[in-house]
Amino acid sequence: MKKIFLTIFALLSLFSVSADSGLKPVKHNPWELIIYRSENKTDFNYVRCFLRIEDENGNDVSKSKVKATYEWATIPNVVNYYKNQLYLDGGMAMHLNLKPGKYRFSVYTPIDKQGGFEVTKSIAGKKIWESNVFEYDTQNPAKVIFVTPVMNDNGFFAGAWWIDYKAPRFFKWSEGKILDADGRR
Repeated sequence: MKKIFLTIFALLSLFSVSADSGLKPVKHNPWELIIYRSENKTDFNYVRCFLRIEDENGNDVSKSKVKATYEWATIPNVVNYYKNQLYLDGGMAMHLNLKPGKYRFSVYTPIDKQGGFEVTKSIAGKKIWESNVFEYDTQNPAKVIFVTPVMNDNGFFAGAWWIDYKAPRFFKWSEGKILDADGRR
């Protein structure tokens, strides 16, 4: 788990080198985007969410206007190439190269790919798990976006995904108390 936090920290700190350090600031190529799905517990890491990319006219451009590779957060700097569909497992970082333009990203898990994963009886195997739509413009780019499972009030997976430019809250256990990532209750 510590390696995952270090990898995320390293990814985010790449883009925040200050001019005071004597190094030139890293310039972000607006056509390169990292999409990161954090590692989950148990077998849920292996429930894939598939990426859908649409242009501003609603056309699916997942294969025509992008090139993508991926790496595992636990095995950084080992580039893997997608063979067919673009997807994310828990702990994967996708590196997208996009042509200039505006895009809408969403992820989904079809019924036949949910792997019999028990979420709640009301949603298990009854629908495609969908995400929100994240709008992306290469003229005003994010460097990293995050895909996380949506949880209900009881902390169980609710059968949906969430895409955001902000990293999700991570929790740690300390002396029998749940603390947020800043160490606060």
